[in-house]
Amino acid sequence: MRAGRSRARPMVASLVGLTVAISGCAGAQSAASSGAPLQTATQPAPERSATPPAKEPVRQAPALPDPDAPIPKDPARLARSLTDTVAALRRATDDWTRKGDPAKGQPPEPMVLLALQQQRIYRYLARNPQVASRTYAKLPKALAGQAKDNVTAARDLLSLVHPISGSAKFRVQPPKPADVLLDHFRYAERRFGVEWEVLAAVMFVETKFGRVRSPSYTGAQGPMQFMPGTWKAYGMGGDVQDTRDALLAAANYLHASGAPRDYRRALYAYNHSQAYVNAVLLHARQIKQDIRNYYAYYNWQVFVVTTRGDRRLTGP
Repeated sequence: MRAGRSRARPMVASLVGLTVAISGCAGAQSAASSGAPLQTATQPAPERSATPPAKEPVRQAPALPDPDAPIPKDPARLARSLTDTVAALRRATDDWTRKGDPAKGQPPEPMVLLALQQQRIYRYLARNPQVASRTYAKLPKALAGQAKDNVTAARDLLSLVHPISGSAKFRVQPPKPADVLLDHFRYAERRFGVEWEVLAAVMFVETKFGRVRSPSYTGAQGPMQFMPGTWKAYGMGGDVQDTRDALLAAANYLHASGAPRDYRRALYAYNHSQAYVNAVLLHARQIKQDIRNYYAYYNWQVFVVTTRGDRRLTGP
């Protein structure tokens, strides 16, 4: 794994504001990229006889994307880059879930780099609607639908962001293992009847699955960003900083606010913004359609929006 920025220690960033960590439970919103197409390496085929036929190149797996390479601006190249990235990401996800152990340790490097490339492409498309529309037309139908959901969600969340120009201090750390979180989500669903995919989408939007550990400027705390008064009412005596306690409290609050009968009403109670509600439901829909999208989102990183552009606080 390449040296990362995600460490359990305070980080000071100049001119930054959180990009997608939105203060939940009626808190005020917090302030919430580019990459070349995947390259293919080739090598000569080995000789098989004393008088071998002409050598032919052997096609290998595409090289992993550079985490800071520019995003293609041309819709055709951008569509190819996204198509290759998503296909490679799905293969990497299958390898991790079948041969690795998402319940322990950190994800492998291919997952991290490919998910980051996917995230950066969607962030770019969210800021460039005309390019996005032309890119959708060049994507396979299924991928075009996925791209529209992710880009629309990113655009909704970015609409809540107010870039800041000043100094801000953020505490970030690695998240709990993906399958540990998955167990917590499913337990909360069994206890309160709130779909685990919705809970996962809320945590993803709020703190990128617990990577952001700083309180919001309004005072929301913990991995699910609870305001103190809301935590007192729905936290059931738990620790607002504890991941399992926070997820149970979120399920408790959403259930009391209308879920699962009316998720829009419940999520609006969690955060008074229709853009927030739309983004959470779009991400939840993607997770429902393919659980591999949960593992991809798990590997998306924390970005900040500044008056001088985006900065990435976690990841490679």
